[in-house]
Amino acid sequence: MLSQVRAVLVSLMVLTVLTGLVYPVLILGLARAFFPEQADGSLVRREGTVIGSTLIGQQFDDARYFWGRPSATAPNPYNAAASSGTNYAASNPQLAQDMAARTAALVKANGNSDAPIPLDLVTASGSGLDPHVTVAAMLYQVDRVAAARGMSPSAVRALVERHIEAPAFGFLGQRRVNVLAVNLALDAY
Repeated sequence: MLSQVRAVLVSLMVLTVLTGLVYPVLILGLARAFFPEQADGSLVRREGTVIGSTLIGQQFDDARYFWGRPSATAPNPYNAAASSGTNYAASNPQLAQDMAARTAALVKANGNSDAPIPLDLVTASGSGLDPHVTVAAMLYQVDRVAAARGMSPSAVRALVERHIEAPAFGFLGQRRVNVLAVNLALDAY
């Protein structure tokens, strides 16, 4: 009996060291060697200062910038430590109120009340962290951003089109645009 307990404890210790220490350190080392940017969180730096990540959305509410998908994380939008959606059912009145408020804000800010508002601009994602929006969501905002920056809408539209990403593996999902990447390109324009 004592030898069996000893064997179990030794196995537990060996497996704990292998799977809890050696394996993670090995994988992190390989990731840093072959994919250093991704292993460090795909961070975006400006003048040596981290200003974001290509993997996590950010709150933009200035008319000079494109706005991303709403975030439902608490206590702050795009809080990576609290990734979550609202989990509201389609029948929940709060979902309808949130969507109506976001729709009114978009119509007021963009002034194009006749244009259909892309769904991803009024609904939060499951994670609350999406850095991408659809091409339609970006194009909906072109006139507002162009006017706020004193640029031509065609120049802003061309900038958006240069940042369109293809579906994953060429067929999964739809074409999308990273909001932070376009906003940084606008600042550099």
